Amino acid sequence: MSNLLEVEQLSKTYVKHLGLFRRKRIQALRDISFSLQSGKTLAIVGETGSGKSTLAKLLVGIEKPDSGVIRLAGEPVEISHYKKYNHVIRFIFQDASQSLNPLQKVGQMLEDVLRFSTILDPTQRRTKIRQTLRQLGLLDEHAEFYPHMFSGGQLQRVALARALILDPKLLILDQALSALDPSLRAQIVNLLLELQQKNDLAYLLITNNLQLVQHLSDDMLVLSEGETTDYGPTAEVFRAPRHDYTRKLLNSLL
Repeated sequence: MSNLLEVEQLSKTYVKHLGLFRRKRIQALRDISFSLQSGKTLAIVGETGSGKSTLAKLLVGIEKPDSGVIRLAGEPVEISHYKKYNHVIRFIFQDASQSLNPLQKVGQMLEDVLRFSTILDPTQRRTKIRQTLRQLGLLDEHAEFYPHMFSGGQLQRVALARALILDPKLLILDQALSALDPSLRAQIVNLLLELQQKNDLAYLLITNNLQLVQHLSDDMLVLSEGETTDYGPTAEVFRAPRHDYTRKLLNSLL
């Protein structure tokens, strides 16, 4: 089976200005490589400052890498033309309530996504919105709701709807389940697994919740100060981590 996402030797350095003539170079990522197949989940794990969020920003085109290659379905990603990949890779934020416009109805938000990224006419867009809401266990009338009218679990479904409405191949979940209580988290996890099986979705899961990592991911990559300390099948990394940092991290989070 071919890889949907391939990352080769990805590096990113930031320059921090300490004064008029002083600068400090901070290497956020150094030669990161991994791959992800359709229908599979890769977990990215690491402490704060390890480079997880930087990696996500590079993958969705928010920032440009200094070096390295990102491929989607075998095609090198051109960051300057990232809009063409908008329907393939989608990003779900940590806090759904903060990522949704409080002044827009859900239907308007979804309409904007379709109008910006597709050639569907208004009737087709309305049909697609209804189909997507129903797929996520929401009702047609929820299109007329504002974000504050939803519960926490419903808000996460709305965020998923906004990501899935373009029928992507890959979802990046950056701490997207961390704000939910355990019962709601379990519901969303089951929904994610159902959607993955039905649509052959690939997930890149950025989290420090090791229960989620064990339950959801096929492979995991562990980052420390921008470098890979372990990478491989999740069960193998948990059973026999190769690096002392990984062992300490797993012990501290279990």
